[in-house]
Amino acid sequence: MNKTIKNPAYAAPISAPRQLLSRCRQIGPGLLVSLAIAMASAFIADHYGGPTLLYALLFGMACHFLSEDGRCLPGIEFAARALLRIGVALLGARITLGQMGSLGWETVLAAVCAVAATISIGWLLARMLGVRADLGVLTGGAVAICGASAALAISAILPKHKDSERDTLLTVVGVTSLSTVAMITYPIISKLLGLSPEQAGIFLGGTIHDVAQVVGAGYMISPATGDIATVVKLLRVALLVPAVVVIAWMFRRQHKASSDNNRRLPMIPGFLLAFVCLVAINSGGLLAPSVSDAMNELSRGCLVIAISALGLKTSLQKLASVGWRPIALLVGETVFLAALVIGLLFLSR
Repeated sequence: MNKTIKNPAYAAPISAPRQLLSRCRQIGPGLLVSLAIAMASAFIADHYGGPTLLYALLFGMACHFLSEDGRCLPGIEFAARALLRIGVALLGARITLGQMGSLGWETVLAAVCAVAATISIGWLLARMLGVRADLGVLTGGAVAICGASAALAISAILPKHKDSERDTLLTVVGVTSLSTVAMITYPIISKLLGLSPEQAGIFLGGTIHDVAQVVGAGYMISPATGDIATVVKLLRVALLVPAVVVIAWMFRRQHKASSDNNRRLPMIPGFLLAFVCLVAINSGGLLAPSVSDAMNELSRGCLVIAISALGLKTSLQKLASVGWRPIALLVGETVFLAALVIGLLFLSR
């Protein structure tokens, strides 16, 4: 009687490619849909202006019905989680320790205080308005640090509940819209307050939520203001790592036994470790400018695809049901941050 002997040592190399191919087939449809929406959003933003992330979010929400198709859902989930973390990690390629050191310890300390105070105010306002505390921390972090990118990074480590994705989408929509308004109005406020080019750069870089809007507002005033605003903004982006670590620690303690969060929250998520490593490598001059630029573009692409996927997972009807409180929360945090930075600038005169 002939018996076929199976050798696991030879079976593994054959099964691994098959598993990879099966995984690609599983996530392919949803990933391609997210990519198509991201490309359409980038095309419209490049040719007609406006924030790419906001377009990606709105187009994704308009195609929400695709997330109800079982074939697309795995790829949409992959884009919303894995590509999100890759995009946030690659943000480190645009930051160096030298950029932060050039601002002086007073500016660095003021930025740290402003970030901590804004997140704390978000938590306090959330309690006053009767919404979840984690929504206050999410919106406060988005306003305080770097807008949509911070919202995505913080949402990745917050405990999950039935409204998690809706809260993230609402935060991204709100913070992107407010950032666009700030890009237009804050240069005017700088002129009315009589701020010097250096002070205006600190004000714009310390208050506007998204990097692109900071650059646009700064160079509206002068090249010097634009340069300072960009460096101050990158300092706020660098504070994403300690902020997320602290938030992860807070919610790890508070939600250790939560029934809607069966997995333990990591103390330092892997994508943040990658972020720190890239900052260190870039600070040492080991990244060629072309490589750094390519990583920045890849980071932006991953974030746009992730936002498209998040939009696909959220319905307009569900988003419209949140009421006025989250909007008031975002506006209150934005006004607080602007008033705080202006107050610190006048105190330093």
